[in-house]
Amino acid sequence: MIYDNLLLAFGSIVLAEVIRDFYHLAGHYWEPLQNWHTLHHKAYRPDLSMVSLEAYCKAQLYNDVPEATCMTVLTGLVALLSHNNYLWLGCLYSFSFLVTAGARSSARAIALSQGWWLKTDYTHEPGELLVPPSQWKVNRTYHWRHHFDRGNAYFCGSLTLVDKVLGTSLSLQGKVVAVTGASGALGQALIKELGAKGARVVALTTSNNWQLDSPAEVVQWNLGAEAELSARMKKIDILIINHGINDRGDRSPEAIQTAFEVNTFSAWRLMELFLNSVQSSSDRALKEIWLNTSEAEVNPAFSPLYELSKRTLGDLITLRRLDAPCVIRKLILGPFKSQLNPIGIMSPNWVAWAIVALAQRDFRDIIVTINPLTYLAFPIKEWGRSLYFRLFSGSTKKPEIVNEQLKSQQISR
Repeated sequence: MIYDNLLLAFGSIVLAEVIRDFYHLAGHYWEPLQNWHTLHHKAYRPDLSMVSLEAYCKAQLYNDVPEATCMTVLTGLVALLSHNNYLWLGCLYSFSFLVTAGARSSARAIALSQGWWLKTDYTHEPGELLVPPSQWKVNRTYHWRHHFDRGNAYFCGSLTLVDKVLGTSLSLQGKVVAVTGASGALGQALIKELGAKGARVVALTTSNNWQLDSPAEVVQWNLGAEAELSARMKKIDILIINHGINDRGDRSPEAIQTAFEVNTFSAWRLMELFLNSVQSSSDRALKEIWLNTSEAEVNPAFSPLYELSKRTLGDLITLRRLDAPCVIRKLILGPFKSQLNPIGIMSPNWVAWAIVALAQRDFRDIIVTINPLTYLAFPIKEWGRSLYFRLFSGSTKKPEIVNEQLKSQQISR
């Protein structure tokens, strides 16, 4: 019984957050609230510092106070009608936001508290964004995108549940998205799907002769010459590393070299080039990498070299995620019909649709397969490897020290 009541109490807090998020959503689409919510957006500069104290207090009064009032009234009504005292926790939780928003709406109250009330507005604290957007709980970087990214998205205030359900955890509108393996079946399907979502697509290909059905900028690159794309990486918001090779049963030394060079090390070099382009707050908020490792990470692909090279890439990504300056998503894909797999079962167009839909719901491990065991095996494998890497590895040098050492090496050369 006690656990049921505790669950109800927790549920009342979740309900309060859902109410907040739908009120926020209404502020974008319902005309009576739009002008009030616009004040909220006009109150901040790109570094989240306030435009002026007057604008900030006005935004609190006309946006945050009504929002918290709506939360308090509706959660209180639910508690009253249910006759369950544990549900009053959601009302009390909402009322705390009403009190703090009310205090922040008064310049005098802020002055008397020596600015303490400003600290209660933690998603709008000014300064550099130091970490990528969080996945389950809204942090400053996640909410920054709501103010300064393109498109209507990132509506959640504390928990990201509503954005995940609505598919507004990631806006692709106006984003520059580069796709490697663009001449393949999945590459072309991704280009088409991303274009439909409003992205500006750059098709990266090593092939000379192929036709592109969807509008996109085509850029040729050469294996082993990834560094030539360094300048291009600075202008890319999302890099999708999708190229690969499958020699199936070949186990010759040449096949081993080719499999690892294409599937593992080329992808690794491109990823590091892109990560090096993440320099500013906006880069940490907006830039992402999606890497196609396939379900060969956990299941047999009946091609040993393909499995070995993809599993190595998968582990390297898991390790790199621990210190990555931006979001890194894995694409764990089952057999789809392509040149690499002519007997694939899934349609590449459907796979591309599923990838984009799950990314917009902020899945960091995007699993698309017909094999139900993968949905169970991969999260366990990924959690175990990540824990192992956390326990037995670490960054021993601070980034600024590494940068200084690299500079000195370049000078000596």
